[in-house]
Amino acid sequence: MSYRPVRPTFDVPTLIRREQVALQLWGDDESGEVADAIYVSNEKIHLMVFTMPPGGGFTHSSDFRTVFDADELYYVLGGELVMSNPETGEVHVASTGEAVFFRADTWHHGFTRGEEPARILEFIAPGPLSGNTQAYARTKPLLTEHKTAPEQWLGRWPTDRETARAAATMEVVGERDVLWRLEGNERVLVGIRVSTERVTIGTIHLRPGQRSDIQTHPGDECVFMLEGEAGIRMPESDGQSWFELRPEDGMYIPEDVPHRYQSFSGRPATLFFIVAPSYVPTM
Repeated sequence: MSYRPVRPTFDVPTLIRREQVALQLWGDDESGEVADAIYVSNEKIHLMVFTMPPGGGFTHSSDFRTVFDADELYYVLGGELVMSNPETGEVHVASTGEAVFFRADTWHHGFTRGEEPARILEFIAPGPLSGNTQAYARTKPLLTEHKTAPEQWLGRWPTDRETARAAATMEVVGERDVLWRLEGNERVLVGIRVSTERVTIGTIHLRPGQRSDIQTHPGDECVFMLEGEAGIRMPESDGQSWFELRPEDGMYIPEDVPHRYQSFSGRPATLFFIVAPSYVPTM
């Protein structure tokens, strides 16, 4: 049976309940298989959660290649993630709450570490319908030699650690690497994990009862409810204008659509977001 990728796309603001997320199995016997739960996958953005069992992981094959013309962030929701670039041999480890970021033309493999499954929140921009993922990968020579260790740094570690970091194609992003912002009249805390010319990915932290200013972005947005509960209001919507998100629900917001985030419970709330191509909020 041929592989037909699932590409959920929407034209209007859309609430995506966790139990309604599109599911598919990615990979084959050679690459390994991972279970995908896809929230949005259009020309601009791709957001999904994938799961790897203990001892599991993915590499690549002729049919399932892992080198894209896109910026990508893998955020670890649970377990531990080992990421490698089989072209260079570099290896990185990310624990729960950390992420691995890499840019275009980076071959990537991923594996679990430890006895727990790894659950990964994956962001890609531009999205697959731009032709920048698998369609692009098929234009690249197939990588047949898989390097699993950065041999060039043996005998030079940790003396040349900064040189190695400067040459790395992947970067682990932890809490101390976040670019923090206070946005709007109520000073909503926003943490930027990644911001490039193609995409901005970060978190919105709401205190109980706090709300953001009404804002728009010159890019499509998808949010993922990480912790707590929050509402999103669309003040100019001709249809439904208020949406309530529970943990692991998602929300798609098209470019230039005014919206506001609001905590309506007695607990703090944290949402992840991806906006592409440009984030710069207009309030």
